[in-house]
Amino acid sequence: MIRPTGRRRLVAVVAAWACGLALLVAAPIALPATVAPVEPAAAANAADWNPGNIIDDAVFYDGNAMGSPEIQAFMERQVRNCQSGYTCVKDYRQNTDNRPVDKYCNGYAGAPNESASTIIDKVARSCGISQKALLVLLQKEQGLITSTAPSSWNYSAATGQGCPDTAPCDAATAGFFYQVYYAARQFEVYRLNPTWWGYQSGRWNNILYNPNGGCGTQRVYIENQATAGLYIYTPYVPNQAALNNLYGTGDGCSAYGNRNFWRTFVDWFGTTRGTNPSGPFGAVDAVTAVPGGFEVSGWTADPDTADPINVQISVEGTSKTVRADANRPDVGAAYPAQGPNHGYSVLVPVAKTGSNTVCVTGINVGAGGDNRLGCMTVTAMAGSPIGNLEAAVSAAGGITVAGWALDPDSTQSIDVHVYVDGVGTIVPANLARDDIANAYPPYGNAHGFSRTIPASPGNRQVCVYAINVGLGDNVQLACRTVNVATPVDRGLPPMGALDAITVDGPTITASGWAIDPDTALPIRVRMDAGGTQSTTVADALRPDVDAAFPGYGAAHGFTARLALSGGTYNVCLTALNTGSGSDTTLGCRTVTVTVPDLGRAPIGVVDAVSVSGMTATVSGWALDLDTVDPLSIHIYVNNRSAAYVANKSRPDVGAAYPLQGANHGYTESVAVPAGTSSVCVYAINNGAGGNSLIGCRTIDVPDHSRPPVGNLEYVGVSGRSIVVAGWAFDPDTTAPIDVHVYVDGIGRAIRADAARADVAAVYPGVGAQHGFSSTIASTSGAHTVCVYPINDVTGPNTFLGCRTVTIP
Repeated sequence: MIRPTGRRRLVAVVAAWACGLALLVAAPIALPATVAPVEPAAAANAADWNPGNIIDDAVFYDGNAMGSPEIQAFMERQVRNCQSGYTCVKDYRQNTDNRPVDKYCNGYAGAPNESASTIIDKVARSCGISQKALLVLLQKEQGLITSTAPSSWNYSAATGQGCPDTAPCDAATAGFFYQVYYAARQFEVYRLNPTWWGYQSGRWNNILYNPNGGCGTQRVYIENQATAGLYIYTPYVPNQAALNNLYGTGDGCSAYGNRNFWRTFVDWFGTTRGTNPSGPFGAVDAVTAVPGGFEVSGWTADPDTADPINVQISVEGTSKTVRADANRPDVGAAYPAQGPNHGYSVLVPVAKTGSNTVCVTGINVGAGGDNRLGCMTVTAMAGSPIGNLEAAVSAAGGITVAGWALDPDSTQSIDVHVYVDGVGTIVPANLARDDIANAYPPYGNAHGFSRTIPASPGNRQVCVYAINVGLGDNVQLACRTVNVATPVDRGLPPMGALDAITVDGPTITASGWAIDPDTALPIRVRMDAGGTQSTTVADALRPDVDAAFPGYGAAHGFTARLALSGGTYNVCLTALNTGSGSDTTLGCRTVTVTVPDLGRAPIGVVDAVSVSGMTATVSGWALDLDTVDPLSIHIYVNNRSAAYVANKSRPDVGAAYPLQGANHGYTESVAVPAGTSSVCVYAINNGAGGNSLIGCRTIDVPDHSRPPVGNLEYVGVSGRSIVVAGWAFDPDTTAPIDVHVYVDGIGRAIRADAARADVAAVYPGVGAQHGFSSTIASTSGAHTVCVYPINDVTGPNTFLGCRTVTIP
């Protein structure tokens, strides 16, 4: 099983409390000398101490670990007889009062003359803290479980709750019952609010060894919430001296509270590990409410594998399983054999309004079983919509309503339904409202609404409803009675603006706004392009228009469309008057509509195919009449092909095909084999229709595979230089070739292009320009000179020989 250094599987042991109680740091109170431990049957082993996991969450938060009779029997085994005049905890009784239900505990029903065992059991079940953990806490703080002569002070500060190191105990939590109840509740406060505290699970923490800061700190990766809670309650980690003498004292920098808690739990109840030591381990770092869900983050790994495992997140019984494979360097540092890829961050939906219990379970692989990593109860951001109808007033020809609405389940805008005398209109609440964003930060600002609803003159009943999404129901924001005035047509022309015209394929889209000053109701806008017309209602929301022309509302934007065939058009937009008076031209623009794709095959030309050595250069042009975009071409050499793009500038092609433009040329180099080859070019269709063969050429490529021939005729010395001479040619060409001369391994290239009539006579047809001669400066001493003629294109080079010369 892979764990941090020091973690081992604990063997179940049963032992009693040992010495060291007077050294507890969490509540530095002098304990009575009457603590008489029973000799343990098997002592805890300091080698099993793991500062990052003092006790598993499943063990610490098990509110059903023991019953009252078991607790009573356990305490009686620890103390058989109490000293005269004292009341031991096994015999302790007191009256208890009611405690209210809250998010941390389920309250407490008080009763007269309750025993300590009953109090411990009822508190444990109310707050979800193990009865065993509370027994150990009572022993750790005041030694109450094994004391034969406890003082009234020991009961007054039984768990050390409200008793800080640097101040007197809080009187509000004094007494055995309050000490037990509020200690258990405090651990739930830690668990349900993990980010409030300096020590947090799922990360590295620097923990003091002692209240004396000069004693230093230990860097501890806290694995779980129970361990984090113990460190918050008693904020010190035992140093090595305290661990070396597990049942005694260490040195001046030792602290013993958390050591004694772990040691006592092991001695009394065996192991602080759960019943599933081979199952997954990890942490729930945070459960954060977001609109409509919870963001759950943490990490989990399985001791049987270094691979990521699955994690199941359950919200009120509804589960979602994901892979815990996010990078967590802190986990990798704490568990190097496991590696870092074990994090998870998941968004899960809420299950109900109000408090939701979110539980996280690591899904086991190999030995062991699934393991509950933790649960948190979080208040959901969910429920019915909220909002406000801020205005419902008469407008020319209708009623203007305005306000805001949002749904707690979503950051998205919702709809409101506006009913005028029972006739409904859907209005999106998506206008920018920064005041709403400031009041409800998680939801953004797109939650305002403003709309003028047509209505005839007279008293009209207006009701506005926010429409629910997710959990909850629709909500009536308000109902108002509005007296709609009779509109007056003053004959004023409309006003507005053409903001933009765009072209997408055959569709022209125009946008802008238009208002008739004689009414707050939307008006119609006509779009005209070369005699083709369409009309649309200018009723889209335009908050900027509303701000510029208050009293008319925001519903005056328009988006108009026309589908046209290819060509150039003058597009004009006109705002149409609602009554008397003239229309208003909003603007005109000239646009070009590209030719539609008619499924025509591409066209093109292969202008030339030229060969140099073993490379052919292919040039030409290709285009698709259904698009202005460049298209792909495939060049085949025999049965082998490669893809290219015909996108080079060809002004001649642009002049011939002005709609397609000039960028349709190609010039590409392709490798060719020796011998006769066929070079063919295909134009690949950009849309509908087939491809086209636009041309083929047949080429002959000489065989350049034969090696050069030649002769190294002379290697000698002239002064302080080396002289090399000879001849060389490649039988595959009449052109001169290069010769590489190496002197002591250092080469230089020379050209074999000197006239050699004797070579031409012996090798008719190759020409005479194949002699070489070179003088190479060098140094005194012996030198090795090697000469190689170089093949003209491909194929092997030739070795003419090496000679050794000496320069004096």
